[in-house]
Amino acid sequence: MSEDLTGRRLGHYRIDGVIGQGGMSVMYRATDVRLGRKVALKVIADHLTVDAEFRERFVDEARNTSAIDHSHVVPLYDFGEVDGLLYIAMRFVDGSDLASLIKDGPISPERTLRLIGQVADALDMLHGRGLVHLDIKPANMLVTQQESANEHVYLADFGLTRRGATGHRTRGGDFLGSPTYAAPEHLRGEPVDPRTDAYSLACVLFACLTGRPPFQGKVPDVIQGHLGKEAPAVSSLVQLPPAIDEVIRRGMAKEPAKRYANCRELVAAATKALAGVPQPSAPPAYRPPPQKAPAPQPQQSHQPAPQGLINRPPMPPHQQSYPQSQQHQPPRPAPQPGYQQPPASGEPMRLRPPMPAGTTAFAKDSGSGLARWVIPVLAVVAVAVVVLVVVLIVNGGGGGENPDNPLQPSPTVSKGLPTKVPTVTR
Repeated sequence: MSEDLTGRRLGHYRIDGVIGQGGMSVMYRATDVRLGRKVALKVIADHLTVDAEFRERFVDEARNTSAIDHSHVVPLYDFGEVDGLLYIAMRFVDGSDLASLIKDGPISPERTLRLIGQVADALDMLHGRGLVHLDIKPANMLVTQQESANEHVYLADFGLTRRGATGHRTRGGDFLGSPTYAAPEHLRGEPVDPRTDAYSLACVLFACLTGRPPFQGKVPDVIQGHLGKEAPAVSSLVQLPPAIDEVIRRGMAKEPAKRYANCRELVAAATKALAGVPQPSAPPAYRPPPQKAPAPQPQQSHQPAPQGLINRPPMPPHQQSYPQSQQHQPPRPAPQPGYQQPPASGEPMRLRPPMPAGTTAFAKDSGSGLARWVIPVLAVVAVAVVVLVVVLIVNGGGGGENPDNPLQPSPTVSKGLPTKVPTVTR
């Protein structure tokens, strides 16, 4: 292609991005703006649109694809020409191709048979209508899980599909197709029939089981392998029963008459040969990790407590233990007004007998009511004695102020004293 069409409009299709690219066309992911649905838009290279032979092949592909109604064939929606560009609009398959699934190694035999079996159904239907696909390869097998619970395969790219014995080469004699999976008669330019597609399907079966095509190397080496060499034994590359080697050998026979009559027979023979292969088990169900057993707790002694001791439960290890009285304590009465609350340190407190009603909380002795008035009377007497001594010192000795007597009060101090001292009888 001379340029990338992403972001442009081609008729009523908005091109959103490139899916894949080949020598003759580019596959775009596009949106049909009329219907609002995603499509795969195949656009023929612009330098080929002027070639009458490729334009004829393009029209044949559109007609062949639209005439096929099968669950494993990509449905065709539309085709046409806009601004000199030929396009085919078909279903957009949200998934990947089989080539991507096996590029890192083989897939399981069970999965291989399930996928190849769907392609075999589509090919036998196609052959029943007198058509030969001629481009069977993993890249043309689209796999999706978006349409059903299991993997669903679509056979795509009917650009080389032909009726009869001609049409597998250009008028100039150039080979059309993929040599990696092509049958010998296709490579030699001889007549083709449904057994040609069956040979290619056997090559795909080999690739799924081993993770590589039957013949590798440069294009001439691959072609020579298909024309005159035997494919390596599958059991020599992977651990599978030797019975599968005979299935591949017959499916890839150089002479079409020695192959299986149709694609379903090939898959049935492979299924029988791989019947004893253990299938991959489902992942184990999730189980929570085992709970650790709790640390053993020190066993408590069940011996009766000695006489006179309080039988208390052990204190938790994080709390400090305080010495307790070994004498049995009577039950502690409910707090009453005037009772002292137990200290925070946990020391045992001594209980007092209930205080008589009307007594104050600070009473020290409850033996007699006279004790309540002793301390206040003594305090008043002490104050009176102190005042008397001060007055005697200030007024005693007569004779006015004596500056040499440090005990003589100053006028400021004596001014506030009473002028008449009361007589106190000793």
